[in-house]
Amino acid sequence: MRKLFQKFRRTEEGAVTVDWVVLCALVVTLLAAGYGNLKTATLDLSTGTRDYMSTATF
Repeated sequence: MRKLFQKFRRTEEGAVTVDWVVLCALVVTLLAAGYGNLKTATLDLSTGTRDYMSTATF
């Protein structure tokens, strides 16, 4: 059991995979948050433009 544990501690093959999974999860989370903010800002801008154009006189 001790040899198995020592071999496990020396092996770093899965470390790169864990790093990439964490990095990808972070990127997806930031993109999702950015999309929500972009959607809200776009809707606010279009609503403001609609209100301005509906009350404008030409």
